[in-house]
Amino acid sequence: MTSKQRTLRALGAAAAALIIGAATVNAAQSGDGASEARSKLTFIVPADPGGGWDLVAREGQNALREGDVVANSQVVNVPGAGGTIGLAQTVRQAETSNMLMVTGTVMIGGIVVNRSAHTLEDVTPIARLADDYEVIVVPADSPYKTTADLVDALREDPRAVAIGGGSLGGTDHLLAAMIARDVGVDPQQVNYIPFSGGGEALTSLLSHSVDVGISGYNEFSDQIEAGNLRALAVSAHEPVPGIDVPTLAEQGIDAVLPNWRGVMAPPGISAEEREELTEIVTEMTRTPAWQDTLERNRWDDTFQSGAEFEEFLSAEIDRITTITEELGLS
Repeated sequence: MTSKQRTLRALGAAAAALIIGAATVNAAQSGDGASEARSKLTFIVPADPGGGWDLVAREGQNALREGDVVANSQVVNVPGAGGTIGLAQTVRQAETSNMLMVTGTVMIGGIVVNRSAHTLEDVTPIARLADDYEVIVVPADSPYKTTADLVDALREDPRAVAIGGGSLGGTDHLLAAMIARDVGVDPQQVNYIPFSGGGEALTSLLSHSVDVGISGYNEFSDQIEAGNLRALAVSAHEPVPGIDVPTLAEQGIDAVLPNWRGVMAPPGISAEEREELTEIVTEMTRTPAWQDTLERNRWDDTFQSGAEFEEFLSAEIDRITTITEELGLS
């Protein structure tokens, strides 16, 4: 990252902090957290615009508006460090009852890799929204015509193949490492280039700054359909309806990795405030706009809340943390 990029990111983080602080003041002044959540809801996206988390928040914002679920909502991007900067901001907003942070598989690995002072146990689980799957892509003029071509190149010299994706320890990074391990390549030798969001990764792919890209299918779908990118494989356990791309498993590679997305609230909110946020999110997922979002983005509807989501989250934290540590990414 250049000095200019670091400065812009710092300014962006400062602006985000001001917006988040305003949301906190508004909630405190209302004296009624539940009503405040219905009045103005803030989505914290712990990544740059253009990525999967950002898409979840903006699609959610649209569903809330179209379904008249809340009066107003806003999206605030707080990127960096596998989502842990946004996580820290959310933790600092304890007792703020009109805020939801978008999270998912990526953040679990980011917490481990970045040795975050905060974990998902420090925030309040609200709901799991949907699952996405990873896709491995290359530029249309890439010499890698198939997954087998890519595997051959990795076996010959893994450092010569630049793979771009999301933050260190996220699903993109984990999948690259899992593929390497399964084909006999040391995962720590993979030349992985991390980006804060899918938009930056896409730009690097199209400019040939990286050789291979890994991200959620929807983040690359437009360029795949336009013929600018070639999709080699998806990380699903079976073929995905609407996606004409073979799975890694179908090509003999044992690397299955769904990418779930969900939302969490700050710590310290009351049981009533948590219930209100859960009701808001539940209503959001029942709107025609959200159902259209699932179909259009080819996301699996895996909605969970309450104890069911908490149990899933606990198991997922254990699973991803174990994979991250086993692959030497911690």
